[in-house]
Amino acid sequence: MSRPLLRGVSGGVRFAGKNDSWDDSQMKEKTEKEDLDKIRPSPDHTHMSFRFPFRLPFLDNSPSKNSFSENSFTTDPYATGSLRSRHKLTLLFLKFSLVMIVILALTGSFLWTISITSSSRGHIIRGNRRIQEKLVSDLWDIGELSLGASRFKELDFCPEESENHVPCFNVTESLALGFPESEEHDRHCLQGSRQNCLVLPPVNYKIPLRWPTGKDVIWVANVKITAQEVLSSGSLTKRMMMLEEEQISFRSASLMFDGVEDYSHQIAEMIGLRNESNLLQAGVRSILDIGCGYGSFGAHLFSKQLLTMCIANYEASGSQVQLTLERGLPAMIGSFTSKQLPYSSLSFDMVHCARCGIDWDQKEGNLLIEADRVLRPGGYFVWTSPLTNLQGSLRKKENQKRWNFVRTFAESLCWDMLPQQDETVVWKKTSKKACYGSRNSGSKPSLCSKAHDVETPYYRPLQSCIGGTQSRRWIPIEKRPTWPSRSKLNSDELAIYGVSPEDFAEDTQNWNSAVRNYWSLLSPLIFSDHPKRPGDEDPSPPYNMLRNVLDMNARFGGFNSALLEAGKSVWVMNVVPTSGPNSLPLILDRGFVGVLHDWCEAFPTYPRTYDMVHAEGLLSLVTVQQRRCTLLDLFSEIDRLLRPEGWVIFRDSASLIEIARALATRLKWDARVVEIESNSNERLLICQKPFFKKQPN
Repeated sequence: MSRPLLRGVSGGVRFAGKNDSWDDSQMKEKTEKEDLDKIRPSPDHTHMSFRFPFRLPFLDNSPSKNSFSENSFTTDPYATGSLRSRHKLTLLFLKFSLVMIVILALTGSFLWTISITSSSRGHIIRGNRRIQEKLVSDLWDIGELSLGASRFKELDFCPEESENHVPCFNVTESLALGFPESEEHDRHCLQGSRQNCLVLPPVNYKIPLRWPTGKDVIWVANVKITAQEVLSSGSLTKRMMMLEEEQISFRSASLMFDGVEDYSHQIAEMIGLRNESNLLQAGVRSILDIGCGYGSFGAHLFSKQLLTMCIANYEASGSQVQLTLERGLPAMIGSFTSKQLPYSSLSFDMVHCARCGIDWDQKEGNLLIEADRVLRPGGYFVWTSPLTNLQGSLRKKENQKRWNFVRTFAESLCWDMLPQQDETVVWKKTSKKACYGSRNSGSKPSLCSKAHDVETPYYRPLQSCIGGTQSRRWIPIEKRPTWPSRSKLNSDELAIYGVSPEDFAEDTQNWNSAVRNYWSLLSPLIFSDHPKRPGDEDPSPPYNMLRNVLDMNARFGGFNSALLEAGKSVWVMNVVPTSGPNSLPLILDRGFVGVLHDWCEAFPTYPRTYDMVHAEGLLSLVTVQQRRCTLLDLFSEIDRLLRPEGWVIFRDSASLIEIARALATRLKWDARVVEIESNSNERLLICQKPFFKKQPN
């Protein structure tokens, strides 16, 4: 990079309000001058005092004998016996201080709680939260200072076998631990299995092509797949690809099959529409594509403003999810052979399975029950399988028995089967709850009780009852606003989620302003760092410099909405942390994609997935919760998810941003702190992940 950001150093940048503009040249001169002043050595400032916002008195009382390594990290200054004993006293002093701070904080909080009145309680709770954040920040600093020079140590690179590794998904380990073979592909997050290191890209990794070119052509070295796997059989859309030297080219048509356009057209006709362009008007916006192949179905429908979420099992090689994400399409690892998906009930307008490898007649119909749970009233279940072939496989008695079970069970779920065409069958879920009451007495499956009908389960065991019927969100897709009006919820719709129109409007306005400022801030940095790549005629325009975006604390999905309002060609994975309020139903009902997730666990996706990771308020949310993981665990997971040259934006309290900046240096990220003029208590931390190239053996 021609002008990298100063690693771990505040550039003195001010983040303009929505009416201010960004003057890159002036800020650049000011940043360089300030950085020279900070870096220039002086007799009163050591490297240690440069890294910390304060200096320890006992460090100034002795002459500096520190030496510096090539990476500007200090060596151990406590080499002599006297200094070693002083270091022990220092550690004892820090531990004693830590205990005293905790005792005083708990005592003060207890006495304060007794004295508060009901009229002032709301203000005190907000103040108490700020005190908690400050306390956690101070304790973190004391704990890190006690580690001495090890705080500055950059993380090592992971071993080569971690190149495409996904924590929580290890088939061999799952079988060794005694999980049954039917659950070996499930997610199993074990305590102590996390290692903090930096995952290197493959030897010949290249920056993905910009959207929309990257939708149809990807670099073969960026994914783990063999030529045999490219040509092997699988789902219908999986074979619509060709290997061409260093690239994989995806074709919408094939000599062996009708093209994906014809297949989509066929589904639309079966529903009673003229073509797939009318799906939007019929109430279909979000689609769950199970075993999506390599995303060709979703890639085609994206041009029709339909949003398809691909889920498939973890695969060590030839992964459907990895290739789909590399194309710039929504995908995540997901298997519901034994557990429910981390989506809210009634979240998708269509569930699609084209030779997806799911045996729907297994598990006593519980797999179909889970598909029904995530399907909205009036939604469609589309199944393409040789099992439904009237002239072929149904001649075998075993196949006929399996097919009859699926048809009968679908009927008991109040699904209406539409006229069949070839191997494709479409069912329409009932729009009326009364259908369940009209079934024969004692019919199975029964409706879930209110206690068992959890709106957003988090990897709970599959249930054997029909869910979603207790939800206030039971609204047929025909009665929902069509896209894009769906994303703008009215007051009646907001009341379902307990959100006031004023809060929603303020959130929307704030994010529209923030996205404009983000873009004005990032654009000059990108153009200055990447004026021209080899093979590019001109620098890529700012509107498509990002494609895959991860919002780690999505709240109402305002960041997603603002990006689309600004005309950015992106899709956003909206994550709702399990440790905060559950706003996932609202996000999904707006026509976005999202998932529930615990950020103390690895996210279910492959390394190098996202061009940008955004986290607003996440550090505050994590630090006030009981810790099962460290901030370093969180940051190393972000690094795993981020593509080389990808961007990270943190927005949080000033004290937590300082902690985050220190951690960014350990991950070798280029980072700068940006002030927010409209909020003196918050800061932005903008980081970029360098492109470390692995040397071939």
